[in-house]
Amino acid sequence: MCRWDYILNGFQQLLLGMPAPVAIILFALIAWQVSGVGMGIAALISLIAIGAIGAWSQAMITLALVLTALLFCVVIGLPMGIWLARSPRAAKIVRPLLDAMQTTPAFVYLVPIVMLFGIGNVPGVVVTIIFALPPIIRLTILGINQVPADLIEASRSFGASPRQMLFKVQLPLAMPTIMAGVNQTLMLALSMVVIASMIAVGGLGQMVLRGIGRLDMGAGNCRRRRHCDSRHHSGPSDAGRRTRLA
Repeated sequence: MCRWDYILNGFQQLLLGMPAPVAIILFALIAWQVSGVGMGIAALISLIAIGAIGAWSQAMITLALVLTALLFCVVIGLPMGIWLARSPRAAKIVRPLLDAMQTTPAFVYLVPIVMLFGIGNVPGVVVTIIFALPPIIRLTILGINQVPADLIEASRSFGASPRQMLFKVQLPLAMPTIMAGVNQTLMLALSMVVIASMIAVGGLGQMVLRGIGRLDMGAGNCRRRRHCDSRHHSGPSDAGRRTRLA
């Protein structure tokens, strides 16, 4: 738990310590290089909008939670997927567990996590890892199993060792499928981080939870909320001042 907390705090300090304009430009450039000009422009506009509504700090906390969960999902899921792809007997045993993990409602995970770890950001990362782990395991297995048998036989005929076959033949050919698994894991992690606000996980989920609790969908706008609070507090004093003048 302490190591997870250390990694999570490192991501949070990095993202919150970076000036918002620098972070916006950096994320937009990354999106442009990865997915093209259109995605870069969309990322730029979205990040500017997040800063304009006063949700930048909460968004960075959510991003730190998602990145931490994604890191552990890749570290756990990729080796497990490789092992299960090479061991059909173990895959038969683990597959029902993965099915149960994917069909269980997200809220069900919160109860045992709170009982075991309490509340806060670190238990939120734990429940997010558990919820988002199955896709990367499944798609790693699928990608390795879809490598053509003739290519495997050709590598064996050239004297490739099992390690060379894995890293030079199977993983490169399976990489598109594995990246699809990473994409699915990322989306599940983002959804679970918001749901985990019910166990005191910070970030955008807390803003959503406060808005639902107050029946005010605009409660997440910090600037709007401060303006409304100032009007609420100034109202009685203005009325009293008018009464005294009368």
